[in-house]
Amino acid sequence: MSNDIQPPSKAKYDESRKMNACQYNGKDSVKVGQVPVPMITDPTDVIVKVRAATICGSDLHIFHGKIPQTLKGDILGHEGMGVVEEVGPAITKLKKGDRVVVSSVIGCGQCEFCKRKEWSLCNTTNNSKVEVALYGHHTAGLFGYSHTLGGFDGSQAEYVRVPYGDINLFPVPAELSDKQALVAADFAATGYHGTELAKVGPGDNVVVFGCGPVGLTAQMWSKYRGANHVLAIDVDQYRLDFAKKHFGVDIINSNEENLLEAVKKRFPVGADKVIDCVGFNYPDNWIHKLEKFLRIESDAPNIANAAIEMCKKNGIVTLIGDYVGYTNHFNIGAMMEKHLTINGGQLWPHNYYQIIFDAIKSGKVDPTVCFTHTYPLSKIDEAYKLFEKHEDHCIKVFVVPDSLQNQPASS
Repeated sequence: MSNDIQPPSKAKYDESRKMNACQYNGKDSVKVGQVPVPMITDPTDVIVKVRAATICGSDLHIFHGKIPQTLKGDILGHEGMGVVEEVGPAITKLKKGDRVVVSSVIGCGQCEFCKRKEWSLCNTTNNSKVEVALYGHHTAGLFGYSHTLGGFDGSQAEYVRVPYGDINLFPVPAELSDKQALVAADFAATGYHGTELAKVGPGDNVVVFGCGPVGLTAQMWSKYRGANHVLAIDVDQYRLDFAKKHFGVDIINSNEENLLEAVKKRFPVGADKVIDCVGFNYPDNWIHKLEKFLRIESDAPNIANAAIEMCKKNGIVTLIGDYVGYTNHFNIGAMMEKHLTINGGQLWPHNYYQIIFDAIKSGKVDPTVCFTHTYPLSKIDEAYKLFEKHEDHCIKVFVVPDSLQNQPASS
């Protein structure tokens, strides 16, 4: 951590005021609890009254008890937007009543990484020794995502404290609805991040693994950036049909076709860019299922390996689905011999929110189609189960405070 930049202080709370919040309640369980309302703690803090939140696919890793240092009672959620309720004395860009998106990633704006606009690598907002032990360095703090990532209260609540508010809050144009604004907190921004890392451009042939919200928006942005042929891969036929209907992409159900043969028919010399929006959690054979069970690996490599095999020589493989630990049987030889670039990482929403807002206002994209269900905050435990099991063809859940449940999701 930089010696001249102070990390955010431990949060303070107004014990005389209570709010609803989604709390981790142990493996495969969340609950809505009554907790104290956060207060301005540091001069650069902002308190936001949440108008909308959602559940991320990565929240399910916490739900399933797979993220270290997640404690019972922790407030979850890293995708939120709302209205500024209170500002600290050092805030200069925002005032009470401003409508804002809360960045999922917490940057300080002052360290060398933030100055290069590499926000998820911030050197200030997370001093986790566990993450240093895992990776050699720590990354930025993240709202509602364990004490390994800073221990910050999340936005699946009625209020959220935002450190470095001038940096981590994005003003919402009046013409955008709450639902349109919320997509910039994470999932649409992560999809864009994938296409940016993969350098998707006009004429590219692109494969996207996954038709969850991030995968769908990576497909959407690939088309937006001029890709020639976008191919989506999943095992859920409804989600594949959804991708084809809403984003006009080609589809493969990898449970029904030989994946590499099917890709080769489309792209005989390989795809220019392959974006993995799925990650570590889906082993496809008994070896990796056994190794994960025995804890001799944490991350299954099958999707990353498939991406390497189907990518054109001298192409780019981008990993934005979560990988958190170690893997075995990784095809490092193919990566080297094919002269591939492999990159990935958590999103940099600060760099993309204006691009997202402008694209939505232009009418050229509509990531809000991913919101298939709406739930009040008081029933978010039901929403987690629906989202986890893909019940009722759920793709993304729009969560609102109970007080706004019957109001339009707009300004």
